[in-house]
Amino acid sequence: MPDIAQTGNATDTATDDAAALGDPSGGPGTDRPTEVTAAGIARLAGVGRAAVSNWRRRHADFPKPVGGTETSPAFALRDVEQWLRDQGKLAEVPLRERVWQQLVGHPAGAAGALRQAGAVLLLVRDRPAAWKQLRGASQDADLTGVLPAMLDSVLAARLGDGHPVGGLTREALAPSAALVRATADLADLDGAPEAYEFLLGRHLDANPRQYTLTPPGPAALMAELAALDGPLGSVLDPACGVGGLLTAAQERTAEQPDAPPPALHGQEADPDLAALTALRLALRLPDAQVRVRAADTLRADAFGELAADAVLVHPPFNERNWGHDELAYDPRWEYGFPARTESELAWVQHALARLRPGGTAVLLMPPAAASRRSGRRIRADLLRRGALRAVIALPAGAAPPNGIPLHLWVLRKPDGATRPAPHLLVVDTAGPAAGGSAGPSGPSGRDKLDWGTVRATAVDAWQLFVRDGGVEELPGVRRSLAAIDLLGDDVDLAPARPLPPPAAAGGPAELARVRDRLTDTLARTTEIPPRPAPRATAAAPARWPLTTLGELARTGALVLRAGGPGTAVPGAPVAVLTDHDVIGAAAPSGALPETSPATPAEEPVLVQQGDVVVPVLGGGAIARVIDEATAGAALGRNLTLLRPDPAALDPWFLAGFLRGTANTRQASSYASTATRLDVRRLQLPRLPLAEQRRYGKHFHDLATFEEALRLASRLGEQLVQGMYDGFTEGSLAPE
Repeated sequence: MPDIAQTGNATDTATDDAAALGDPSGGPGTDRPTEVTAAGIARLAGVGRAAVSNWRRRHADFPKPVGGTETSPAFALRDVEQWLRDQGKLAEVPLRERVWQQLVGHPAGAAGALRQAGAVLLLVRDRPAAWKQLRGASQDADLTGVLPAMLDSVLAARLGDGHPVGGLTREALAPSAALVRATADLADLDGAPEAYEFLLGRHLDANPRQYTLTPPGPAALMAELAALDGPLGSVLDPACGVGGLLTAAQERTAEQPDAPPPALHGQEADPDLAALTALRLALRLPDAQVRVRAADTLRADAFGELAADAVLVHPPFNERNWGHDELAYDPRWEYGFPARTESELAWVQHALARLRPGGTAVLLMPPAAASRRSGRRIRADLLRRGALRAVIALPAGAAPPNGIPLHLWVLRKPDGATRPAPHLLVVDTAGPAAGGSAGPSGPSGRDKLDWGTVRATAVDAWQLFVRDGGVEELPGVRRSLAAIDLLGDDVDLAPARPLPPPAAAGGPAELARVRDRLTDTLARTTEIPPRPAPRATAAAPARWPLTTLGELARTGALVLRAGGPGTAVPGAPVAVLTDHDVIGAAAPSGALPETSPATPAEEPVLVQQGDVVVPVLGGGAIARVIDEATAGAALGRNLTLLRPDPAALDPWFLAGFLRGTANTRQASSYASTATRLDVRRLQLPRLPLAEQRRYGKHFHDLATFEEALRLASRLGEQLVQGMYDGFTEGSLAPE
């Protein structure tokens, strides 16, 4: 089952999607109807947003807006549903959407209603016989009157005393009979865990700035590092969020033969999120012992007596109000009292305090925590006493905030009997993840994150370090450092600084290959296209009869398709051709988002050899003919695909005339921040196919010459920078 963390990206459309199927802004106690935006109407009817806009223009009886804004109006959901049914465009609201509508319109709010729905799903899953008997209650009052006691019983049995899923009283459940019944129906359709994943994922998508989620890749890596010595009997996440790290720990343990399910302990300061996470873990991990508590961990530790095998935590970064004034004499500060600006070092010491001797903690940390002067004394003591064992730098984009390369700190609690470990492992995974080259990683010069390589680089280094007490040095990747050598004025633990640089641009042999490629490419650039022949009547340009792409699409001479990434589905490609790839003549560099219960599968548009792809934003005359190497990629946003009928149109003729400056100018419209191309208004001359192919050959030759110039420029930059690096680092010497 996909992790909820996959659905928590803060995209521009998340808020719109949240409002799309029910706007709770009316609040408890109001008579305001549930509202739906154009996005929600499109989802209900299974069409695109453009179709909804067309309905509004063409049908005078389409419901009028009841809220929203002029650019994003909102409509009464019940009126929209009735109109769709009358038009034969909707047989019934899908069950998933109906439950979501009931959640967001509930008097308790979406979070409160989701708490009720999750508890009902747990009852349905754990006590099906009792629920079947209860479900037969004909009166809503009978159902909601008996339900609180049953929910309290199943929650206590599954989550223990003191769990955070409270407030399920008769009064709170009184308006929830319809929600309860629909939620149980959804469990029958999808399964109880899957139903909850969908509802929680939609709730998180509706509030992208409220939650910081740990992506599945880093979560799985942290669990793997912690479980190196064997199965984890007990795991703590003191800032558990939606439970991604605890789930990863359980899944890692499940991969180890004969390992019993771990005891999972989580603490979360947000009481609503703590309740939702407790329900998620209880539903998703039926064999694990789950204990989640709602409280501020640093101020009110709920697991003060715990000695866990592992602590995994993605703590909040850069907190000033973490308890500095109240906690000056707390016994957890064994390695020094953290400064007000060093909240992350407070979490480090809390993690060590909750480990058994020899237990492992893995924390996702901001890179500044490795080098800030205010934390140097604590870092020094962590090194002297052998508690900090490894600092692993992840590539930028591995986890939010995506603009900086976060670090993993791996710690082990000293047992007091063995001598402190004398070395620290430092690893930088950015180079291997980008292909291991100091130069451009691909035709576009942009690095791509290879998460499998990140994981292998980190895990292999940690395994060797634990087994042998050190690792073989790999320049730019890993190194074992004597702790005493790091105890300078700054105690700077950032991996990039002590690592020797990799050989410049792959070393002299790689530079020689780049030089040979550049020589061959420059030779191709001398093959300038032949001088164009002057026309017999050069006084005036040729005047052909013209047609538009819109007209050609209507007659079937070509097919027009708008880009949009879709989602990853079985058999679909991983690569997405983006507008940046088309503009830069690069290989597809995007990736399809994963399908999840909150984001159902959407078939992507796949490009074929001979298609012509045109960017619609930014202006400029650009058209790319898809070759064999690019065929099969998914078409990204802000691109339009033109698929010509080979019996009517030559693709190179089509692409060449679309690149005419005057052609794109007359088909463009201008907004305050961007130029947009109306592809249907682009023009082509009406020429016989043989004449098209004659022009197409010349356009193809021009494109080949243009690509040779681009490649020569890239190779030249790579060669020059590699030689600068080689001379300055000593790996090259002048002849």
